[in-house]
Amino acid sequence: MAAGCPAQLRCPGVDSVESCADPHMALATASQLVITSSLLAGSAVLAFFFAMVEIQIEGSDGWATKLPTWRIEKHWLLDVFFGGRALTGYHAWMLSFMALFFHFPILVAWSWSWRIEERLLGCMIVFWILEDLLWFVFNPAWGWRRFNPVGVPWHKRWFLGFPQDYWLFGAIAVALFCAACRA
Repeated sequence: MAAGCPAQLRCPGVDSVESCADPHMALATASQLVITSSLLAGSAVLAFFFAMVEIQIEGSDGWATKLPTWRIEKHWLLDVFFGGRALTGYHAWMLSFMALFFHFPILVAWSWSWRIEERLLGCMIVFWILEDLLWFVFNPAWGWRRFNPVGVPWHKRWFLGFPQDYWLFGAIAVALFCAACRA
């Protein structure tokens, strides 16, 4: 093995850096893993804090049921993008705010690329999935025991114990992060 080259950064199945077709590929892969892990951890922390805020705003009445806001209950686009849930003024403004919040670092750095956008969109998706789940887990009126198809009427479709949206958008987030990690 090549001296000074950590084992986890070596090319798989290659005994020395000299015989590796691209010795920097292993380092780039490790770097992408660190970046992606950091972004996921940051998104999880943001999701936790925002879930706590939403618990204070909504209380036991999820999906802005009792908030003084407008609602669109039925529209075919809601079936496609919202899993059949209503669109409320609260959610329209909050989704817009969070999209701007996640994109704000681009303005600060004055740097944009498709790779950055893929990471940001992946982070936003992970954020919303975790935020929704954490709302149930930490909400004293709900908890894990009520997180099921019978107890949560606004999540209309479930698969393997979770709302179908989590699986669908989770797969999209994985695809976005994979695209961002391309060579």
